[in-house]
Amino acid sequence: MQVHPKGSTARVLLSAVFGPYAQDDEYGSRAINPMELYHNQVTRVQGPFSLRMFHRSWGILFIQKNIRAPCTVLDFPTLPDFEKEITENHYDIIGISSIIVNVGKVKEMCRRARLLSPHSEIIVGGHVTAIPGIEQMVDADHFVRGEGVRWMREHLGEDPNAKLEHPAIISGYDHQALGFRPKRSKNTMAATVIPSAGCPMGCNFCTTSSFFGGKGKFVNFFDSGQELFDIMCKLEVDTGAQAFFVMDENFLLQKPRAMDLLALMREAGKSWQLYVFSSANAIRKYTMDELVALGVSWIWLGLESPNSTYSKLDGTDTVELIKELRKNGIKTLGSTIVGLEHHTPENLPDEIRHAISHDTDFHQFMLYTPVPGTPLYTQMRDEGRLIDVDLADIHGQWKFNFHHAAISREQSKQMLDNAFQMDYELNGPSLYRLCHTTFKGWLRHKNHPEPRVRERFTREVQSLYVYGAMLWAMEHYLRRANVEVGERIRKLRKEIYREFGWFARMTGTLLGPVLLWTSRREQRRLNEGITYEPAVVIERTNWA
Repeated sequence: MQVHPKGSTARVLLSAVFGPYAQDDEYGSRAINPMELYHNQVTRVQGPFSLRMFHRSWGILFIQKNIRAPCTVLDFPTLPDFEKEITENHYDIIGISSIIVNVGKVKEMCRRARLLSPHSEIIVGGHVTAIPGIEQMVDADHFVRGEGVRWMREHLGEDPNAKLEHPAIISGYDHQALGFRPKRSKNTMAATVIPSAGCPMGCNFCTTSSFFGGKGKFVNFFDSGQELFDIMCKLEVDTGAQAFFVMDENFLLQKPRAMDLLALMREAGKSWQLYVFSSANAIRKYTMDELVALGVSWIWLGLESPNSTYSKLDGTDTVELIKELRKNGIKTLGSTIVGLEHHTPENLPDEIRHAISHDTDFHQFMLYTPVPGTPLYTQMRDEGRLIDVDLADIHGQWKFNFHHAAISREQSKQMLDNAFQMDYELNGPSLYRLCHTTFKGWLRHKNHPEPRVRERFTREVQSLYVYGAMLWAMEHYLRRANVEVGERIRKLRKEIYREFGWFARMTGTLLGPVLLWTSRREQRRLNEGITYEPAVVIERTNWA
């Protein structure tokens, strides 16, 4: 690799693509595909009860933290913000990171960078670089595929093997639900921990696995439980968080590392909460006691069809597994794919009902989607089954981008929408389910023999005072629209009042009507097409 002439003195800009993100425009933004993980793919039909938040661009923050060069991160800019930054500051390198759907924005940012900062070298990274022929679509000097820290260090003449430093990142921010934005506290704040990139399971549709090496391969940034423990201790000091969103595609798969972390947590008396991704077969490597002791409070796991061939299920009775997890206060987010090869209009409704029967706290449904760079995309291309659609529409939340043997493109959208709607109507708002699981965990473990575990459940259950008011609002909002779910919410609310007494009752009685009003106001906003956008964030390091 050619080292930049200025080496570590080069001034670097690392930018996310420009907004707005949640409205249709000429550059590839789509109203159906907002910059919100939950409202986009998980709680999208839950109206005012949809969980709303934004997440930072972790990749460029990780690179910034691990280079010595003066570096600016520009997160969620508007196009004028981007132009202002590159004209008012002399950047030797302009780096742009993007996912595939935003390739139009990358193309426009590179075009404007050439005009407004012609002396700058332009680097494009992220999943967008997996697009075949990206070099002919976008005017950039370098395209970085895979892990970016090592590449950037080498390009700046720095030691690529230097110890990695973990940035301090709050997992999600600007939370709101029921049209209400609560004040964040240490009890509700989580920091992001990124132990690795990629996934060794190698599912043929998985962009993350493909981007970082494919089946059996991944990039470990931190190999040991000791390293993770040290990072989490520092994040606890820097951010105040005692909960950690572990951004690892299958964290529990590496059991020795997890068990080493548990031993260190026990020794130090840490009552941390961990939000993790895992596969069903990896979860089964642990006892429930081990998961509870480790602080696992939330698991995102694939619940693909029992008739699929994906090994991450590995014959596990996932319905019983989810029931057991929730009994122990472990919230679950199930992920189900709609439109697998064996699906037909006749059998898909039963498979969706099976997925919904898990009664997870949250449920993501995604269309089976050949995304550029994945083995599935290569297969569909070679079989001549790809449909020529705009790259901005290849995200799994709209319509098929390939010819399915039994399901039409229009049917795919209808079936996806039906899955979300059925889950919401049968299982109720995710916030209600989350509250139910939290309460069950408290009842089961409030007298746990380990003081630090009792401390964690005590901290988690404090949120139920506010959730009690949310339950009151949800119950009254739904008591005519969905009588059965409304009654279940009422029953839970009464149980919480009996457990926690007058203060919980008073909070629900006083704040509940306010949240009912804000919920109705939020539904009117949704009906009017009002969207939310993240504010621009600018952070500079080593800046002179």
